Amino acid sequence: MKAYKTEDLTILGQITSVYGVKGWLKIYSHTEPMDGILSYKPWIIKHNGQWVSVKVEVSRKHGKGLVAKLENVNDRDVARLYCGADIAIERSSLPDLDVGEYYWSQLEQLTVYTLSDQVLGKVSHLIETGSNDVLVVKGDTQSIDQRERMIPYLPDQVVKEINLDTGSIRVDWDPEF
Repeated sequence: MKAYKTEDLTILGQITSVYGVKGWLKIYSHTEPMDGILSYKPWIIKHNGQWVSVKVEVSRKHGKGLVAKLENVNDRDVARLYCGADIAIERSSLPDLDVGEYYWSQLEQLTVYTLSDQVLGKVSHLIETGSNDVLVVKGDTQSIDQRERMIPYLPDQVVKEINLDTGSIRVDWDPEF
């Protein structure tokens, strides 16, 4: 059995609850489109504290959500043991992006600097708002304060530079805002 390291994985969703009595599970997806998660194989889930590879026997859209049946999970009681588990894939399985495009997971935990080199904090997560995505930046011990800031993810306008090698994002943002 292959051992997986958390830093080599990207979480794409979560198993939320059981569906029916034959071992099916409801799936919450972070992918866009929602059913994109179904095309990744294998799923790697955190089960009993360890990342393990699981085979999806069958999966489909169901109403406004998704359902899946894992191999060797044939009843509701066994399926219940998987509820709450994160669904991940190996980062290397993600498609390459064009220059200047980033996966959200690549931006999380990057340090955010103003143009005058003030540290605002680290990217905690991102929010999709419809008009543009938003970086949620939380202050830490290295930042100018402990505030949480919502910074629009607007490349060239607000976000001036992203450097994955140095783990930093440079923004044109007033720290008082």
